[in-house]
Amino acid sequence: MKMNEASQRQVEAADPAHSTWLAANAGSGKTHVLTDRVARLLLEGVMPQNILCLTYTKAAASEMQNRLFQRLGRWTMLENSKLLSELEELGIERSLNAEDVSRARTLFARAIEAPGGLKIQTIHSFCASILRRFPLEAGVSPQFVEIDERAQKILLSEVIEAISDKTGHSSFDGIAHHFTGVEVRDVMRSVLSLAKLFETTTSQEDIWKGLGLRPGYQDQDLQDDCFLPGDSDLIFKLRATLLTKAGNDLKDGKYLRTIKGPNLTITDLPVLESVFLTKTGAAPFTAKTTSFPTKETRLELTYAEQLKELMLRVEVGRQNRITLRTAQRTEALYNFATEFLQTYHEYKQQRGFLDFDDLILRTQKLLSDERVANWVLFRLDGGVDHILVDEAQDTSPAQWGVIKLLAQEFTSGQGARSDVHRTIFVVGDKKQSIFSFHGADPKGFDTMRDQFAAQLLEIEQPFQSTTLDYSFRSSPAILDLVDQVFSNRLGLGSQSTHLAYKSALPGRIDVWPVFQKPEKTDTQPWTDPIDEVSTDHQDKQLANALSTQIKELIEAETITQLNRDGTPFHRKITAGDFLILVQNRQKLFFREIHRACKEAGLPIAGADRLKVSAELGVRDVISLLSFLALPEDNLSLAEALKSPLFSWSEQDMFNLAEGRDSQFLWRSLQDREAEFPDTVRSLVKLRNLADFKRPFELINHILIAQGGRSKLLGRLGLEAAEGIDALVSQSLFYEQGNVPSLTGFLVWLDSDELVIKRQMDTIEDKIRVMTVHGAKGLEAPIVILPDTAARSAPTIPDVVDHHGIAVWKPNKNLVPNTLNPTLDSLKMRQVDERDRLLYVALTRAESWLIVMGSGDIKEEADCWYNAIRSAAIAKGAAPLITAAGSGLRYEPRPWRAGALRPMEKLEREKCQVPVWAKTTTSPVPQKISPRAPSDLGGDKVVSNTLADANPDALSLGEAVHTLLEVLPSIPKEKWKTVAEKLIKNEVFLQAWAEAQDILMHPDLAHIFAPGTLAEVNISAHIDELSGNPIQGSIDRLIVSANKVLAIDFKTNQIVPENPSQVPEGILRQLGAYAAALKQVFPNHAVETSVLWTKTRCLMEVPNDLIINSLQRVSSS
Repeated sequence: MKMNEASQRQVEAADPAHSTWLAANAGSGKTHVLTDRVARLLLEGVMPQNILCLTYTKAAASEMQNRLFQRLGRWTMLENSKLLSELEELGIERSLNAEDVSRARTLFARAIEAPGGLKIQTIHSFCASILRRFPLEAGVSPQFVEIDERAQKILLSEVIEAISDKTGHSSFDGIAHHFTGVEVRDVMRSVLSLAKLFETTTSQEDIWKGLGLRPGYQDQDLQDDCFLPGDSDLIFKLRATLLTKAGNDLKDGKYLRTIKGPNLTITDLPVLESVFLTKTGAAPFTAKTTSFPTKETRLELTYAEQLKELMLRVEVGRQNRITLRTAQRTEALYNFATEFLQTYHEYKQQRGFLDFDDLILRTQKLLSDERVANWVLFRLDGGVDHILVDEAQDTSPAQWGVIKLLAQEFTSGQGARSDVHRTIFVVGDKKQSIFSFHGADPKGFDTMRDQFAAQLLEIEQPFQSTTLDYSFRSSPAILDLVDQVFSNRLGLGSQSTHLAYKSALPGRIDVWPVFQKPEKTDTQPWTDPIDEVSTDHQDKQLANALSTQIKELIEAETITQLNRDGTPFHRKITAGDFLILVQNRQKLFFREIHRACKEAGLPIAGADRLKVSAELGVRDVISLLSFLALPEDNLSLAEALKSPLFSWSEQDMFNLAEGRDSQFLWRSLQDREAEFPDTVRSLVKLRNLADFKRPFELINHILIAQGGRSKLLGRLGLEAAEGIDALVSQSLFYEQGNVPSLTGFLVWLDSDELVIKRQMDTIEDKIRVMTVHGAKGLEAPIVILPDTAARSAPTIPDVVDHHGIAVWKPNKNLVPNTLNPTLDSLKMRQVDERDRLLYVALTRAESWLIVMGSGDIKEEADCWYNAIRSAAIAKGAAPLITAAGSGLRYEPRPWRAGALRPMEKLEREKCQVPVWAKTTTSPVPQKISPRAPSDLGGDKVVSNTLADANPDALSLGEAVHTLLEVLPSIPKEKWKTVAEKLIKNEVFLQAWAEAQDILMHPDLAHIFAPGTLAEVNISAHIDELSGNPIQGSIDRLIVSANKVLAIDFKTNQIVPENPSQVPEGILRQLGAYAAALKQVFPNHAVETSVLWTKTRCLMEVPNDLIINSLQRVSSS
């Protein structure tokens, strides 16, 4: 079969006969090649469990698995001729026969049924599976929990708090005075990312040497280097002279007043630096030997030469001072990091936690441990014959270490399966390496390629390094612009030409004029929120113009696409064609674009990152929970009442709050229960549940039992479901590691922001707005880049690796010269990554790229807007009239091609409901909740107006019941000790005396004899109650060969003299027990008795008396 060059390159890369290192441009079909290679391996007879595919994200793993299973599933149903044709398209060189077709049909079942499943997973998931398989060898808990970023933040806060709260001197004290507005957790995360540097012993001498200081250099040495005897007198004479002058001289003289004397010390050095040294210019912080003091004053000085020498010494001294301070703060950080890393490790170990770095490092350590590595590799060696690595440019050095260890048997030609052909396949694109904050190093892609190539060729294993240059995604116009943009930019790391597979696909690049920053005015009313931008703000103008443009394109414009055979056609543009990319979701763009699109009535998906606590539905539930935890919280109650959960109006709130007697809203609401009965009843029920329900159960009760979920979705829309579901999931996660309590859950929830990632590739026909990082791997016919203005300087981590020393970076004006090369190198890496981010943004577009910008974009600024605009001009872009003014359009071929294809719409009238769906059934009977036997009505006590009510009666009854349940099963000598732990002090003496008398009474011994049952749960449908259910607990049950005796304990203070005087409520309770037991023990005689604890009297109650009483329930 003849193939085009693009397909032929894919077939060669997918050939499992060679180990392959593949550099693939954006849109060149990397996932297609991966699935082709796996399919060919399976066709060659490789078992699914012997293949390991490692991807960068779970979404990528899911996509690859879905594609593979769709293909294998399709093969099971295809006709022989069509299946044979598909197999030939894979590029299998040998002749295919009926046996190959039969084998292809079995691959789907084989992959599904493979032990452990087909291994397509992220490297973190794979490492977790190894550690779970070999926990003893790896030294981890077999039930370890993988913690996410939020859980790690909370844990870091606990660790920092534990260290800082220690009595006496703490290592945290050593770094505390070095903080200058820097977030503590940011420094801690930097320490974690460079943990390896802190594991080795680093002395003060190492730090001093690394920063260019001589060993032991301290403040006194600095002072001796800067100041000579007599310098203080010189300063005092200079100050006296300057104070007689005017202008800058007088100003400097006043500043020198802060030097008290009698001698100069290093505390005076910053003052002298501010006077003697320049602050800006081409050479900042150099001595002003020719400009200080002013020329007229300089001519008066008789000690000008001595002053010049002092100024030069201060210049050198400043550099030594900031270097020494950097060294001292770094030393303090090392002291703290040692304790911090140890405590962090202990906290994780106590909880059975592993973070993402632990998964990689523990696996790497396991596979490197000489004591167990051979055993582990033997087990793995017998299971993995082919390793495939996707998105290799984003693989960190530690992750490469794991892959190398997994493949070391491959590259040595030895192992448990040395007779089996084994390969490694790596695909990536250095131009798309944009995750350096996760440890990715694009240089590692080439380094590892050279290492694997040398090792495989040494053992004469076939290895090929190739590229995929054809893009199956973008039009020639888009790719021409990409090549032009990066023709003079070096950040990509490689300059491969892009070739368009869809050479006949039209393309457009529109560059809009910049939305300029408006002149400042004071017209905004003072009553407006301070965080609300003015209507003429440039970002707001851009967002409004963008939404208007999208709406016009959807209404009037078409877009050209190609059929599978390359034939062009055009169709109407839809909302799902648009992908809007920003550099940072924290900027105003993100919020304003969503606002403008919604106001324009455009269908737009939610943000690609969901802040759970910012969701209205979640906030409503949290407000209700906050009130339940603290009823005096007026604001939370008001928020809950106004929410869809209760749907109060403003007038309802005013009526309740205005003129109320109590300062607490809840108390006022209770007093006016007659006006708001449903609300009060619901809140009272929830308050009762809040005392003993776990947070998960309570939230579920609010959402399900009380219909909160349907109320919230009815008001807020279906998009609110995602946040609500996340809240429920978080309540479960909280309960896994904490003692469940409502207050604890609310504090835990408030301790850090919960953000969940949405899968934007599954969004239906809606506009998508997301960051460029989040759009990695996605594509769209039309891509809009509104966020193209100049960015602030790259952010450097707080702790940097300076020649193997972890240096705590000071503020930018206090950076020593010795550290500048390291920081400059890191900045250049960030600048290069920003170029790669631009590459990713541009290559998401299939046909149309729209570029916009706002703010002060100068022509000489190195920003995305200028880079794209210059490239469009270089390609011959023509003028374009836009809603914002004159712009540019690059359109090398006519936009419309082929016939207009109507949009396929699902019309409701064409959808016929099948007959089986119309079949009705009898109404589902209303579910009746079971009643408690003690809740069937009737009096519970003998009426006696002379008896005084006992306020502790309920507590006493519960205490006696508890003791009679627990004590019979434990040794007598431990009774009182156990009783003291179980019973409250208020009723202990009376309950203990009553229970002890009963247990020691010889006539009652048979009730508590071994073999008798305590607190027996029972439920049944009772005929006497019209078949309705009851559910309760029998205090004591004695089952013999022919008889069943149910005994109920009663602590009534007034005891009836005979069964006929037993209160109606107790008779009904016994009747329910008897009726239920008769169903359980149909061949036994059922009897019931009451044990009156006050008189230690066991009273048998006749069956006819209790059954007659039970029958009166329905009529009462």
